Amino acid sequence: MTKSGHHASPAGPTWIKGQDAWRTISPPSNPANQLEYYLLLPLAFLRPCAQESFAVKLGFTNSAGNKTSHTQGMANEDILTILEQRLALLDARQRLGIGKDHQSQLFDRLEKLAWSPILIRTILRTMGLYRRGISNAAKVTLRHNYIVSAHLPKAFDGFDIVQLSDLHVEMNAAAMERVVDLLGEAHFDVCVLTGDYRGGTNGRYDTTLAGMARVRESLKGPIYGVLGDHDTICMVPGLEAMGIRILLNESVIIERSSQRIHLGGIGDAHFQGMENIEKAAAAIPHDEFSILISHTPEVYRQAAHVGFNVLLSGHTHGGQICLPGGIPITLNSALPRSMGSGAWKYHGMIGYTSVGAGSSIIPVRFNCPPEITLHHLHVSS
Repeated sequence: MTKSGHHASPAGPTWIKGQDAWRTISPPSNPANQLEYYLLLPLAFLRPCAQESFAVKLGFTNSAGNKTSHTQGMANEDILTILEQRLALLDARQRLGIGKDHQSQLFDRLEKLAWSPILIRTILRTMGLYRRGISNAAKVTLRHNYIVSAHLPKAFDGFDIVQLSDLHVEMNAAAMERVVDLLGEAHFDVCVLTGDYRGGTNGRYDTTLAGMARVRESLKGPIYGVLGDHDTICMVPGLEAMGIRILLNESVIIERSSQRIHLGGIGDAHFQGMENIEKAAAAIPHDEFSILISHTPEVYRQAAHVGFNVLLSGHTHGGQICLPGGIPITLNSALPRSMGSGAWKYHGMIGYTSVGAGSSIIPVRFNCPPEITLHHLHVSS
């Protein structure tokens, strides 16, 4: 296949568009994986329309395809009052305004792209893969990651952080039940949530808050979170009423045995452009250990140069629909593919990108198991 065409030799490598360049992928050598490879490969050419489900994303339909109302349980005036108490007046109004602006800017693309989840679902059903994809998406695993640093205070050696990312709680009830079960078995000191709690980016979010309340019941200890590109600032009062502290370009201190580390959190940098890393880091001494939680890992350069020791993020879903061998068709992010999932490093900063526990557009996964992540912090020798 040429870079501009959609034709490939059945036995040869295929060109697909990466985040910053074209790259080739080759069929797996294992015959058992070759059939799935060729069945999933056509989805690589749906990339322009498969980035977002705008019918769901803009809130005009819910995950079941039904029209939704923009009326929420809390009046806009009440939400604005709470946010003005939580944030500066101008900051609160700016965040609400930007959310409305994005809705109007994307409205004209709705009719073009609303069919993309239907098309993907139809292709998977035709290939006999849809049921398998749904089953895969419900098999959430507990993944362990070890963060070892010489800068970590000794009191935090053995400190555990559980990370939940990209829950999209309305999309897959079975996956959320599995998350609840895993949390009941896990032992951790702090929980961080790296955004994308709901399936859409506009419209109703009361079902999202109800789903989050169910997950919240299984969480213990301090809980901190950030907003993702699917979330609205209007959800903050409801989330914080549950005891989930949303970090809006802020930082908090976590203390243990008279020593401390810092946890910063920023607004969504992928879609809404509400991140301010400098503000989040302003109160953190440069020589003290700090962790940044961000919905997207795309801020890795800024985070490293500001001086954060660790960056925990999500957003990419690890590709969600991957070719055999875990090769993502798309990451929907401007970053090296090596940072698209799992552990990585950039300069002196340790990074981790969760593939998420939920699913977006359609509730399926292939060759990319969903996860919640247990980070174990240790002091290096």
